[in-house]
Amino acid sequence: MNTLNELKCSFPARSENESFARTMVCAFAAQLDPTVEELADLRTAVSEAVTNSIVHAYRGREAGMIVVTVRLLPDRVIYIRIADKGCGIADIAQAMTPLYSSAPAEERAGLGFTVMQSFTDSLTVSSKPDHGTTVTMRKRLQHEPAGN
Repeated sequence: MNTLNELKCSFPARSENESFARTMVCAFAAQLDPTVEELADLRTAVSEAVTNSIVHAYRGREAGMIVVTVRLLPDRVIYIRIADKGCGIADIAQAMTPLYSSAPAEERAGLGFTVMQSFTDSLTVSSKPDHGTTVTMRKRLQHEPAGN
């Protein structure tokens, strides 16, 4: 993977860090001069991925860490990987089914992965029970900044 620039950050899986994660990713992506709409897409996708880790990964366990990696790739592609070392997902296909929630009693919508897919060009989820989950997203920015 030919990386033009990279940022890696880890933080505790606490709800107050969700806004930090989405702001950090968008601030890093700003060097490509994205449109407001492109930033909104990134912000929403990152928010959903980090929230999934906060809500589901460490359920019934001591809160662990979330690691966010953002890379700027050639052709204006933004690569985002969000990983945790939580409980993992036993059935990824089921978890990615719209309206499915592993916490229905908490009135969760079950649309996190659907939203991530809607706002990115590609979404990959890998997970192993008791070893954590990694969500990888890519988005190609369409807007070409003036002067390029």
